[in-house]
Amino acid sequence: MRPAVSPEPSQDQTLQAARAGDRDAFETLYRAHVGRIYALCLRLVADPEQAETLTQDAFVQAWRKLPQFRGDSAFGTWLYRLTTNLVLDWQRARTRRRRWEQPLDPIEQEAALQATAPPARVVDRLELEQAIGELPDGARAVFVLQEVEGYSVKEIAGMLEIAEGTVKAQNFRARRLLRERLR
Repeated sequence: MRPAVSPEPSQDQTLQAARAGDRDAFETLYRAHVGRIYALCLRLVADPEQAETLTQDAFVQAWRKLPQFRGDSAFGTWLYRLTTNLVLDWQRARTRRRRWEQPLDPIEQEAALQATAPPARVVDRLELEQAIGELPDGARAVFVLQEVEGYSVKEIAGMLEIAEGTVKAQNFRARRLLRERLR
């Protein structure tokens, strides 16, 4: 006779347990979503180290705000919105900090870029990632969420708390800028 095996808890049960403070349940949610959240952060900031830090920050913030999650949307959508807002806040703060920083001399900057030049066979993908990374923050967020992650205009508008028309305009702007940069 085989021992009874308890079924895996559903995501709703796991979510409810995590909202009640169950760290193991939150770890299950973390493991289910960390890859996509890291990929989102990486695409938004174009820096692996910073993406890792922002991913961790997003989950720390999710743990703190989980009791506020009302369930109006899927947990993954809520987590994406939280992460996107976190990254946009970080980018705004970074922009403010840059005003006080001294930029590299153009000759030093070119030498640093040449020293880290990628092999020729991966330049196209890296050029695209770099071009995405150079987009203005709002356009980049919308482009990544719609074109890379596959969210609808309505979902993005809800995540970023902006009008659907703004989502469309930002995506149009991002596409135009990418075409110009990649020519």
